[in-house]
Amino acid sequence: MRFCGAYTALVTPFRNGRVDEEAYRALVEWQIEQGINGLVPCGTTGESAAMSHAEHEEVIRICVDQAKGRVPVLAGAGSNYTSEAISLTKFAKQVGADGALHITPYYNKPTQEGLYQHFKAIAKAVDIPIVLYNVPGRTGLNMLPSTVARIARDIPSVAGVKEATANLAQISDIIELCGSDFCVLSGDDFTILPTYAIGGCGVISVLSNIMPKETALLCKAACEGNLEEARRLHYLMMPLCRALFIETNPIPVKTALALMGKMELELRLPLVEMAPEHLDVLKSELENLKLI
Repeated sequence: MRFCGAYTALVTPFRNGRVDEEAYRALVEWQIEQGINGLVPCGTTGESAAMSHAEHEEVIRICVDQAKGRVPVLAGAGSNYTSEAISLTKFAKQVGADGALHITPYYNKPTQEGLYQHFKAIAKAVDIPIVLYNVPGRTGLNMLPSTVARIARDIPSVAGVKEATANLAQISDIIELCGSDFCVLSGDDFTILPTYAIGGCGVISVLSNIMPKETALLCKAACEGNLEEARRLHYLMMPLCRALFIETNPIPVKTALALMGKMELELRLPLVEMAPEHLDVLKSELENLKLI
């Protein structure tokens, strides 16, 4: 399966310490109505690291159920412990997810061989399309292009990679080594257009939580070679994109959705609400785009 276009790395709404199912279903529905190409529950933006396993499974189930096959659901199922990643992936398949997103194991920092064996074990245990997730800024390690190529060659169920390095040279190396059938997705909203320009096929986006229609249209324009429209959308959204990363993700994006009336603002410690001076910047960009 190819995962192309704009996929939203969904936030997880909380209310009074629990998953806010009503707000989450409404968010999924709005995303689909706005023309998003796919959904990613339980990624970094979804605060998966701050959820219990039961909550993690609940969020995937709700997303799949609400989507009802209208768009693909790529469920976050990664862990730094291979057995745990296998368990989450089995659940994702059981409830009908179209694929599983797997972050490189964090904190224990495996070698490149360890990364290969980790993903090989998951693919052997669960028959579901897998997208790798490389985000050195979060995990403390970088999955090298040669390792991605080895995985792509040896493990057929690995369909692509989310590259959140913002390193176009590395992204280019992956595309060169893996070929055009391998999906290379931008993991940084700043690099959607440049990633398409060198052969990528989409994005797993934070920005599209707030601007799903425009993010999907940017991907469509870039895919079709309509550079004038793609550039227009790129520069339209860049000021807001900068504001969304003025503090640790997902603090600003959840704050923005709360300001838009999509959910209550509730973060889980150690994440806290934005500093007033940063909140002012975010509000200003949302007002400029008439989102609030």
